[in-house]
Amino acid sequence: MKFLTSKRKIITEAAQTFTFTRRAMVLGGIQGTIGAVLAGRMAWISVAENQKYSLLSESNRVNLTLIPPRRGWIVDRNGRPLANNRTDFRVDLIPQRVVDADATVRHLAQLLSLPSDEVDRIRMELEKSAGFRPVQVADKLTYDQYAAVSVRLPDLPGVTPSQGFSRYYPAGSTVGHLLGYVGAATAEDYKERRDPLLITPGFKVGKDGLEKAFDRHLTGKPGAKRVEVTARGKIVRELTTRPDTPGRAIKLTIDAGLQEYAGRRLATQSGSVVVLDCANGDVLAMASMPSFDPNSFSDGISQLEWEMLSKDDHVPLRNKTLQGLYPPGSTVKPMVALALLEAGIGPQETVGCSGAIRVGNTLFHCHKRRGHGAVNMRTAIAQSCDIYFYQMAQRVGIDRIASMARRVGMGQKFDLPFPSQSYGTVPDPAWKMKKYDQKWQVYDTVNATIGQGYMLINPLQMAVMAARLATGKQLMPNFIHGAQRPAPASVGATNEHLTIIRDAMSAVVNGGGTGGAARMSIPDVLIAGKTGTAQVRRITMAERAGGVRGNSSLAFKLRDHALFQGFAPFDNPRYAVACIIEHGGHMIRNEDAPMIASDTLSYLFDPKKAMEKLETLEKGWGGTPTERQARQMGAFRLAKAIEKGEVPPPQADNDAANAANAMNEAAAQPAPTPAPSNEVDDAPPPPGSDPAGTP
Repeated sequence: MKFLTSKRKIITEAAQTFTFTRRAMVLGGIQGTIGAVLAGRMAWISVAENQKYSLLSESNRVNLTLIPPRRGWIVDRNGRPLANNRTDFRVDLIPQRVVDADATVRHLAQLLSLPSDEVDRIRMELEKSAGFRPVQVADKLTYDQYAAVSVRLPDLPGVTPSQGFSRYYPAGSTVGHLLGYVGAATAEDYKERRDPLLITPGFKVGKDGLEKAFDRHLTGKPGAKRVEVTARGKIVRELTTRPDTPGRAIKLTIDAGLQEYAGRRLATQSGSVVVLDCANGDVLAMASMPSFDPNSFSDGISQLEWEMLSKDDHVPLRNKTLQGLYPPGSTVKPMVALALLEAGIGPQETVGCSGAIRVGNTLFHCHKRRGHGAVNMRTAIAQSCDIYFYQMAQRVGIDRIASMARRVGMGQKFDLPFPSQSYGTVPDPAWKMKKYDQKWQVYDTVNATIGQGYMLINPLQMAVMAARLATGKQLMPNFIHGAQRPAPASVGATNEHLTIIRDAMSAVVNGGGTGGAARMSIPDVLIAGKTGTAQVRRITMAERAGGVRGNSSLAFKLRDHALFQGFAPFDNPRYAVACIIEHGGHMIRNEDAPMIASDTLSYLFDPKKAMEKLETLEKGWGGTPTERQARQMGAFRLAKAIEKGEVPPPQADNDAANAANAMNEAAAQPAPTPAPSNEVDDAPPPPGSDPAGTP
């Protein structure tokens, strides 16, 4: 058997040479391809993308910082600033750049002498803030404070001192609800607009009021600063700076002097004053007090001040002019009378007022317990007789009254540059069916005709009602000076009817009516108006039998609202005014709605005389709103410090000694002379003499 043997392959020198040459060609081709790709890429980067990488290189060497633009001014009708800008030094923290937050905040608190509540605010905002959003540490710093922080920047990563402009409101709290305030942009603002300006330290956006409504108009174009930096970010030198372009100014119809006067004249009360120009509907003043200082909000309000404002029962954070809704009370009676005239009711027709009237199974009372006797339309308005309007309203029906109410501005939605408004209610059968799925009843008409029940109004609508009664035109409120508007339509009332109403409203103030406190001290200027009292609680039959409790004995929230609307001069109306004092109860004459409204209008005729009176009154009120709020803040801060145990409470012995001294002083005073026991018309009847019923 033969075995096959393999042939051994003979490798010659020529074969080896061929194999090596083939491999070398493959490797050379690969290397050549890679080299070509690299060369091409290098050529692309150095030629085609030269500008891109030059810019990236430059950005590593040069830092570009946006300069927040100065915000446009808000000025009054005479060019007087209501909101402007002032230069200030400030310090901010960029959360994502801070290394040791606690140590940094402690260091800054020591350098800038920050109060404890400010330190708490900074720490809280650092915890809540997104990394890109700057946290304000302090502003309005002195140059020494600014320099002290600047020289320590290498030890304070994330700290950014800057020199810029801050918003300033010269009139303080008297323009708080009118103008609103500015503040740092939120993360939601940035997500919506994706504008790098929003995360620039020192830049503020409008947060409320006109500042928010005209934010884009007031915001200018940012400037920019180029500085050369090292790889570690240390500034080497400043290269160029492009200045910012300020925002555009806005000119309002507001009279700055009148606005401040109105806010101060509201005294210690919770309420609102609105003044309109009867020529065109321009809003001359719109004050809601108590208010907040927009400078505090724009600077970054402390947690302690926010707590004080939010807990105040006078609700300083609410714009009572546009967001407050109140029963208009008897201020609607001139409007109702105009509807009666339109329906054919003669102004001389009389109604007998005995003090009460039964409607169905309910007894409705007049404010004068023993009645007014026989009254016609003029007397009913002047003396605010409820019984006259109860009876006449049943004759004409609610539809005519509701129609006139809407024509004079009640319940109307005005196109205003404010983010939040409440519009009130003018009730009628269709409204009640839609709202409550109930039929309209006669007692609903009776309630509505004296401004109670479902009827609600805000102070601006009340001022519009006064202006339309004064002019017979459907004037529309306006805040922008020089705005083009169509000519107002007519209210639909004849001049004869309007003259009757104006004469009756003059009698309210100047003819022995209920508004005598509103009589003006300006020679040859008479104001016409209508007072109002709006109940906020139900008076029971038992209380009427035993004597209705006075407002002074009630808690603040249970007191009646005090109202007044009017215009001056009554024979040639130039200005209209409305004032609502929340839970005022007509308790303090100098702080009641009629006198506040009258004094506010008097400023337009004789500013010097009006200011002299105001300054005298403010001495009894504890100073200006700014001074009173500063004392309130001090007392609140002390109370919180005592609550936390940081300050010992007052000594009980001292309190006892003070009380004893007060008692001794009281004992030393002579006994007061008792008031004469003359019977008055409004004295409550003895128990059991009043028929059962509800008001």
